[in-house]
Amino acid sequence: MNFWKALLAIDRRWIFLFVFLALAVPMFLNVDFELSISREVQGLYDALDKLQPNSKVLMSFDYDPPSAPELQPMADAIMKYCLKKRLRIIIMGLWPQGPIQANMALNRAFAEDDIDESEYVYGIHYVNLGYQAGNEFVIQRMGSSFYDMFKNDYAGNRYEELPLMRGIKNFNDIDFSINFSAGYPGTVEWVQIAVDRFHVRLGAGNTAVQAPQVYPYYNSGQIVGLAGGMRGAAELEGVFAKGDGGRVEYKDKGTKYMFSQTIAHAVVMFFIVVGNIAYFVIGRKDKLKASR
Repeated sequence: MNFWKALLAIDRRWIFLFVFLALAVPMFLNVDFELSISREVQGLYDALDKLQPNSKVLMSFDYDPPSAPELQPMADAIMKYCLKKRLRIIIMGLWPQGPIQANMALNRAFAEDDIDESEYVYGIHYVNLGYQAGNEFVIQRMGSSFYDMFKNDYAGNRYEELPLMRGIKNFNDIDFSINFSAGYPGTVEWVQIAVDRFHVRLGAGNTAVQAPQVYPYYNSGQIVGLAGGMRGAAELEGVFAKGDGGRVEYKDKGTKYMFSQTIAHAVVMFFIVVGNIAYFVIGRKDKLKASR
């Protein structure tokens, strides 16, 4: 009995410590961690895999640093894949910080051993058009003219000076679009305008909070694929690794964060179960004493 009472009286700081260790320690481990691939993530991979080299992919980075732990890993994974596949990448953002997050994804991709940065020329193989204010009205205007919205790129270069953009007038000249979204404006607006009005083929990466709003668009066929939250990022890393014939090793951020989160959840569940057992054992003993 003293054991169960002592368990219930444990200082909560010990619980916090165990949860912290459960989150931190797995970050430094090197183990295989595979997740089953959901059909929505598989759909996103299949759409990218079917694109031919030199296909034009539009990426809209509609999130900021607070949402980066969930969205940056999936953006990094997709950026690496598109560069390896020799797709032409056009970057933009409806959030001010979006183009900065895109440059981070580019820099991480170019740091990979199997991607030679010298083989990719800015303005020819990829461009960053930067941020444009106007929310969903930017998307609407892009349906008729990209140039009207982006007369200069993120670095100040004129639109017509970028070889990649010379043959692009509107969405009709884009082979596939991807939206990384943490809220408004984001995937909902891209579906309502780019997909429904201009028939854009769209894939999405969303925070876990926003993903439930977006799943109906996947189920209805309005978007071809969806990665939701940290789990979606880890699945993307896994499906890309399998597509390249590799193993899903515990090395990329999405997989690493997901493994860490899984261990932390297990620790929390352990304390909940043990705490409830202790509560009922003590309660039963107290009732027996009272009945004597």
